[in-house]
Amino acid sequence: MSVMRQSKKGNMNKIIKSSSPKSDIAVGAGNIKVAIQGYEGSFHQMAARYFFGKEVEVLPCATFRDVVKIAADKKESDGGVMAIENSIAGSILPNYNLLQKSNLKIGGEIYLQIRQNLLVNPGVRLEDIREVHSHSMAIQQCFGFLDKYNWKLVETEDTALSAKLVHQHKSKHIAAIASRLAAEIFELDIIAPNIHTLKNNYTRFLIIHREELKIKIEGADKASVNFHTDHSRGSLARVLTKIAEGGINLSKLQSFPIPGSDWQYSFHADMEFDAIDQFENVMQEIKEITDSLKVYGVYKKGITI
Repeated sequence: MSVMRQSKKGNMNKIIKSSSPKSDIAVGAGNIKVAIQGYEGSFHQMAARYFFGKEVEVLPCATFRDVVKIAADKKESDGGVMAIENSIAGSILPNYNLLQKSNLKIGGEIYLQIRQNLLVNPGVRLEDIREVHSHSMAIQQCFGFLDKYNWKLVETEDTALSAKLVHQHKSKHIAAIASRLAAEIFELDIIAPNIHTLKNNYTRFLIIHREELKIKIEGADKASVNFHTDHSRGSLARVLTKIAEGGINLSKLQSFPIPGSDWQYSFHADMEFDAIDQFENVMQEIKEITDSLKVYGVYKKGITI
């Protein structure tokens, strides 16, 4: 397990209210600690701050697998923040599999607009730049801007790490593509803001926590579930009909192969509803026509930042 920073042990005896109208999660005394993928200054940290507030302590992890492991360990953290899908790239399928194999629950979500910025050390001008460093995806997102210049593009493992290294090396000829938060943390200037080509680029982040943590649901209007049927003819259609008849909006349906089976699939479904009773009634009806049904979490629909 690769964790970039260790947390301090806390007791689960305190209710922390998120800064956005999601759920209240019982966590350890003191500041809440959540695992994230990437380095400080990453978009994961931005999502954590928007949900829990600026005082949230993040535990940077090298991989999403590590995020799940740390989020599940009550000695290490109070939960985690994990990207699950992007409006351009689509679903992050390995993260759905990690969620499915874990005992973690979803306590909330947030939709974050991905805004890429060109960062430099104070005093550096555009004409001074010779190289631009960032994650390959971030570089690809900014080709419309980068193609205007004859800069060497260097791919790195993380946007925020690129910003950190530009700061540490005090380079006068290297810029980084990263978030506004990275610029703030590493005291870099934003020499060119919002350089991404496609402006409607959003990532959905899930707030995940251990099952034993108390969740106080206020105005819950969304849920995530996983189910599979007996795979007889029309079995999936019957489930979807029950959802529609219950007045529930199926905002996402994602299929996954069932390991060890012959071309059988389970389904992840995100459902939006008006009242919790409405959802519970539909779940009761679906339970009778599925072979397996697991509720990952009932929470409030995320806001877009």
